[in-house]
Order: sequence, then C-alpha cells, then structure tokens
Amino acid sequence: MKKGTLILIIVGVILLSLIGWVIGGLNYVVILDENVNQSWAQVENQLQRRNDLIPNLVNTVKGYASHERELFTEVTQLRSQWASAATRGEKITAARELGGALSRLLLVAENYPELKANQNFLTLQSQLEGTENRIAVERRRYNKSVETFNAYRRTVFGSMFAAMRGLTKPADYFEAEERATEVPEVKF
Repeated sequence: MKKGTLILIIVGVILLSLIGWVIGGLNYVVILDENVNQSWAQVENQLQRRNDLIPNLVNTVKGYASHERELFTEVTQLRSQWASAATRGEKITAARELGGALSRLLLVAENYPELKANQNFLTLQSQLEGTENRIAVERRRYNKSVETFNAYRRTVFGSMFAAMRGLTKPADYFEAEERATEVPEVKF
C-alpha cells in the first residue's frame, strides 16, 4: 500500500470517528432532554390524579366540618391555580402549595371522629395517600433526570452539544418548599 493511501485511510477513520462523536453528543443531549420531559409528564399524571381526587375529599369533609369554609376555598383555589399554570415552574409552585393545603385539610379531619370512620372518607384518604406516594416517587425520578441533564449541560462538551441543540436553559428541580418541614396549625 502506498504511503498516501494509508494517510488518507487514517484521516478518513479519524474524520468518521469525530463525526460519530459529534452526532452521538448531539443525540445524547436530546435523549437527556426527552428523559426530563417524560419524567415531568409522569409527575403531571400523578398531580392530575391528586387534583381529580380533591373535590371528592373536600365534599366529604365539608359535610362534617362546614365551618372550615376558608380552607375549602383555599384548596379549590389552589387546585384551579395548578390547572391553569402555564409553565413547569408555575405548576411546581402550585403543586407545593396544594400539598400544604391538603395536609391542613387532613388535619381538620382528625378532629371529627365520625368523619374518620366514614368509609368514603377512608377510601379517599387512602387513595390520596397512595397518590402522594406516587408523586414522591415521580418527583424523585424527575429530579434525577433533571440532575443528569443539568450535569451534562455543564460539562465542556455537553455545553457545546446543548448549545448546538438550543438546550441552554437548565431544567427546574421539583423541590419541597422551605416551610414544608413546619407542622401545619389548625385552629377551631
């Protein structure tokens, strides 16, 4: 084989390897972005499930605790706020606030022994608890996807590939509110 042909083959292999690396990097950042989007869709599915359970829970509790009108109004308002949120960040904020209001609603129920024994309430409470667990699992998965995407975006070549794909903004984490560690206070 001639020396010139060998050099052309080596340059061709290097060029093909480089092209493959660039294509792989561009595809990988898109895959990470889609993982974030898919994970967020699962969070939204569970938040929607919770949102659908809320009217039934509120109506059940209303029959026993009619003087808690302010709390019922707040839950209904926050539910509407979540449904009308346009961005992922707005939905995260609304979901956090709704979670706090639901905690207070369940605390109200603790003060009504006949409500705690009501089968409809117990079923709804159980479904809501299961949904809250699902939300926690999906939030964790979503945050893991966000972590992977954001970390890749911050690497030397990851930032280059992300910029080439127009994915320069970091994804938002779904974190608990600072006041989530506070015990809700219910006054009668």
